[in-house]
Amino acid sequence: MKIFNNIIAIFQKELQGYFNSPLALAIASIFWLISGIFFLFILFSEEGIIQNVALQEQLGNTSPRDVPYEFIQVFFGIMGSITIFLLPMLSMGLYSEERKIGTIELLATSPVFNWVVAVGKLLGVVVFYITMIVPILLYEAIAFSTSNPPIPPAVPLLAHMGLILLASAILSLGMFISSLTESTIFSAIITFVLVIFISILDALTNNIQNPIGEFINQLSVIKSYEEFVQGIFTTSSLIIFFSYIILGLFLTAQSIETLRFTRK
Repeated sequence: MKIFNNIIAIFQKELQGYFNSPLALAIASIFWLISGIFFLFILFSEEGIIQNVALQEQLGNTSPRDVPYEFIQVFFGIMGSITIFLLPMLSMGLYSEERKIGTIELLATSPVFNWVVAVGKLLGVVVFYITMIVPILLYEAIAFSTSNPPIPPAVPLLAHMGLILLASAILSLGMFISSLTESTIFSAIITFVLVIFISILDALTNNIQNPIGEFINQLSVIKSYEEFVQGIFTTSSLIIFFSYIILGLFLTAQSIETLRFTRK
């Protein structure tokens, strides 16, 4: 019970810090602006899905198209890219700021388990990210309310779940990198490079037909996210996401434990 209370206390402190941070609110604003622009572009631009369907009908092509599903595929593909680009700026201060102002010493020598602190911090930043995607739900609800036939709720639900799990995995790894340096900028850059490396590796292994390529492809967090966006729920994808999250938490706890040991 005490461990749970410690996690909640750290979570509340971290979440409040994000809502009081001008940088975090600026990142949220940029996220809303970019996602809103793409939302409108995908639906209503001359190259958008609605215009494309109308053009096909004018040309006499009456083949049924699942417009809501097509929209989810395109929109959440873009949302994943935006998330990958912006999240390193959210995770960069999780421990770097503690190092910069000296409070990392208190964390390293406190009686609270290192993993408890890491879990509380990760929950705080993940919940802040969830608040960032809440306004997008309103846009989607309006768009999907006009679809005929109605889209199964499980499809957008899985897409959002995949987006949150993808964000959690990236933030967990970013938290570990943040624990290694007091430079927030350096932390953000290294996290971004790591995520880009993972994405490039995923793209390369798709074209490699050998056991090593297939093994790496099975460990791909990007592939797991794409499956969720496609409305495919598999236990293996869920395990991959949680493996990345737990790996980030474990490495962070070990990083702070190393700091605790060196102080002794």
